[in-house]
Amino acid sequence: MTTQRHTVIFLFCFSVFQPAPGLYEGDTRSYIVAAPKMRRLTKKKALTLVKELDAFPKVPESYVESTASGGTVSLIAFTLMAVLAFLEFFVYRDTWMKYEYEVDKDFSSKLRINVDITVAMRCQYIGADVLDLAETMVASDGLKYEPVNFDLSPQQRLWHMTLLHIQERLKVEHSLQDVIFKAAIKAVPPAQPESEESPTSLSACRIHGHLYVNKVAGNFHVTVGKSIPHPRGHAHLAALVSHDTYNFSHRIDHLSFGEAIPGIISPLDGTEKISVDPNHMFQYFITIVPTKLKTYKVSAETHQYSVTEQDRAINHAAGSHGVSGIFMKYDISSLMVKVTEQHMPLWQFLIRLCGIIGGIFSTTGMVHSMVGFLVDVICCRFQMGIYRHLKEAPLNEQANSETPVPTENYTQ
Repeated sequence: MTTQRHTVIFLFCFSVFQPAPGLYEGDTRSYIVAAPKMRRLTKKKALTLVKELDAFPKVPESYVESTASGGTVSLIAFTLMAVLAFLEFFVYRDTWMKYEYEVDKDFSSKLRINVDITVAMRCQYIGADVLDLAETMVASDGLKYEPVNFDLSPQQRLWHMTLLHIQERLKVEHSLQDVIFKAAIKAVPPAQPESEESPTSLSACRIHGHLYVNKVAGNFHVTVGKSIPHPRGHAHLAALVSHDTYNFSHRIDHLSFGEAIPGIISPLDGTEKISVDPNHMFQYFITIVPTKLKTYKVSAETHQYSVTEQDRAINHAAGSHGVSGIFMKYDISSLMVKVTEQHMPLWQFLIRLCGIIGGIFSTTGMVHSMVGFLVDVICCRFQMGIYRHLKEAPLNEQANSETPVPTENYTQ
């Protein structure tokens, strides 16, 4: 029994695994012809599988019906797509300013103060200097004293009024500063006209130039008398100046901190104060903010500032004590502002454009189908629902009246 079982299994395996005729008998022609057929069948199966995955089936033109409503909706959709794409292109071309904040780690460098102020007193009667929080007096060698007239020429007055108007708009429209940043406006005020009068007859003094101070809080001031060093700070020789000559009416043409770069208009630029009382104190409390500006036109590090001001008359008899002059007390913020001009990338513009086109196509198609469905429903109600009963009722009555009544003799 065991021998017969092994014989049956051997014959079965031999019949199953027997090679096809011709493969080992030299029939190579049939094998060569069968190979391309197998490849073609594989390609057909692959194409069939790809067709089944088609998400955009094609409808024969004979099955498509064009309507006037569909053409109208298509025209509206194309017009809307063109308008929105045109507006999106302008958005792509535009740039915006990005503001970031970080801790200012630069505490060892010097701070530059740019000054251009005109005081209605003679240059020999006033002095300007800086005293910082560490009681360190900064020499005013970088400042120049120039005798001028306090009154402005017509061109200077026009420039001054324009600058004041810009300052007023900046207080209301904060986004205007972004426009100035991107435009990098760098306008130079009109030059001081040459006076035919001698310097001794000029009643005002223009103090302009720059100073380098430590990055600590300090006080820049203009007061009576020239400054002299002192072991405890400094002093001004005010005793040699008569009180009748006091007049601290002033005009600040420019006051900034750090590198002077285009696109920044300082808050005190164009400020003009007229003093009625000779003994008058003007105080400006300034908070300086380090700023890194990076636009497509300018890349620099500078400082911006905010300011509050106060002024009062000096009257010791009334209890208003102090020193006549112009005092600018500044402090430096520990935070730095990074202002960067940014632009929409091209890939984001293309995605938004595809979203506009696809969204309008889908929305208009849905609206058109919904309106068509509602129109069909309303028309069917008018044709079959409401008026059908009213039209068929008289016909039924007429039909009933004309129907003959059967008699008894009918069956005869």
